[in-house]
Amino acid sequence: MRVNEPGAERSTMVVRNLHKSLVAASGEALKVLADISFEIRPGEFVAIVGPSGAGKTTLLRTISGLLAPDTGQVHCGAQALSGVPSWLSIVFQDYGKSLFPWMTNKANVGLAIPEVRKAERNRRAVQALEVVGMAQVADRYPWELSGGMQQRVALARAICGDLSILIMDEPFASVDALTRTHLEDEVLRLWAEIGFSAVLVTHDVGEAVYMADRVLVLSPRPARIIGDVRVDLARPRDHVESRREARFGELYAEVMSLVERPPAAPLTTGATGPK
Repeated sequence: MRVNEPGAERSTMVVRNLHKSLVAASGEALKVLADISFEIRPGEFVAIVGPSGAGKTTLLRTISGLLAPDTGQVHCGAQALSGVPSWLSIVFQDYGKSLFPWMTNKANVGLAIPEVRKAERNRRAVQALEVVGMAQVADRYPWELSGGMQQRVALARAICGDLSILIMDEPFASVDALTRTHLEDEVLRLWAEIGFSAVLVTHDVGEAVYMADRVLVLSPRPARIIGDVRVDLARPRDHVESRREARFGELYAEVMSLVERPPAAPLTTGATGPK
């Protein structure tokens, strides 16, 4: 069941020569991103990994429009991002802060489409909750749900609008291991059914290899892209069988080696695809 039909043009993301600094507690400018360039093709699933503190979340917030780059550009199709467009959704690690506890789950999901009439907004919110298997809690509140259920409500809100690109910042880090595997497969199911492009920031290399078509590896700060690894595992994937494959182990080792022993030089700026 497709909730929407994302446009191929706007589901293409082109990032060129991105630089970003943040102000440290001392008041000094801290260089976080240094000359980041990559592309995401329509319907592609890309994971981003790197050492702790490399700037993964800063990169995510910049390519989603939450932060403005110092220099460089982010385009979705012909549109240069300035702010978060209505067809781009973000799912954060801290689902507890992204859902309003005084609003029902249905009302939380409906926040994705504030421009439509209430009756239509409620109908589409319930439809999105049904897609993630949560229609039965539409009139309950987030605080009544487990962490995994709350994250499913957050996913329902992400797909409720006219979704072309889904960006996720460690979305499964705050749930237990079993719930995490279920949510990973839930996202892959939604991605396959709806057809959006996906960007996943994660510290878990196994998760990145399991879910993605490509894995981008960041260097220590200031972050540069030092690896662009194509994941050539067959789809659909299975948590047990896919991870048993010898190729999974090879890819895991390749990505982990880049994270733990980064090369001296980054990939050539302007590289548009995997090696």
